[in-house]
Amino acid sequence: MRYVKLNQSELHKIKELYEGVMSHACHGLFFKEGSVVGSDMAEEALKDRAHFHQRAGEILKERGWVDEISFKDGEVVVKGSIEVVPSDIPTCHRLRGILREFYERFKGSRVKCTEEACASVGQAECRFRIEEM
Repeated sequence: MRYVKLNQSELHKIKELYEGVMSHACHGLFFKEGSVVGSDMAEEALKDRAHFHQRAGEILKERGWVDEISFKDGEVVVKGSIEVVPSDIPTCHRLRGILREFYERFKGSRVKCTEEACASVGQAECRFRIEEM
């Protein structure tokens, strides 16, 4: 399989382009993008269901989405998200979509993924809450 590489600056410029046209409405599109991107990654991680979260973290690091990630009961903590840019609101929309896709594939049911803390607003890490729907 072939991959396309985008750097953090390019990803930020794409975000600015979409926000310039659609304002914050584009954040839902970024979230859905993450779901699409996360689909194949989740399937890859599911090949080792017993170590799913460990494998999912490795895949996200290998693909450059995060520097560090830990999965806890109902919470994911991330350091070094590629989507982090100085902002007054959380910015990790694609990563949120990826994480939701991971959990939905693993659990076999719908979940809600909320970014409760974000390094973009000056916090030390990004924290995502995973809740059953």
